Amino acid sequence: MRIGIDIDGVLTDSQTFVIEYGTKFCIENNLSYKIKEDKYDSKKALSISAENELKFWNAYLKKYVTETRPREFAKEVIDKLKDEGNEIYLVTARNEWGFTEEDDGKMHDYTKKWLLDNDIYFDKIIYTEGSKVPYAIGNYIDIMIEDAPRNVKDLAKKIPVICFNNHYNNSIKGKRIKRAYSWYEVYDLIKNSDLV
Repeated sequence: MRIGIDIDGVLTDSQTFVIEYGTKFCIENNLSYKIKEDKYDSKKALSISAENELKFWNAYLKKYVTETRPREFAKEVIDKLKDEGNEIYLVTARNEWGFTEEDDGKMHDYTKKWLLDNDIYFDKIIYTEGSKVPYAIGNYIDIMIEDAPRNVKDLAKKIPVICFNNHYNNSIKGKRIKRAYSWYEVYDLIKNSDLV
């Protein structure tokens, strides 16, 4: 089976990073903010302007991309899935937005180094723009592990999706959608449910 895995919000806990570093950024820069855990995008999650969102990511994107720890047991479960004969496809919307001029053009290199540094196995990495549906279909992915609300809904129209639980997606339900709260629950759903 080909298993598609998103990076931000699935392999990493991007929401915690945005809240922790976002509040630090706002306080240190004397900016007003209001935490909205039910919002996916960082600008809305912090209630800041687009200009301040860009400044926040200019300050912290490299740290996030290169230093964030993977979620607990992500590597272990991916290794088990690979050992059991599955193919692992990382499907990510990571792009260059938010980098300073010094780091511009390095997102793919930083991402691959982070995966190597954290010993995260993958057969292929796919960088997307817009909807992930054509990338999933075009690469014959059987099931996708995703957190972004729009992507979960769009992908579930075509293939089964494990929605990795976050505050911003916990109201999403659907015929081809199962919810996981941990990486071992992801494993259990892949092994023991009728998703595929």
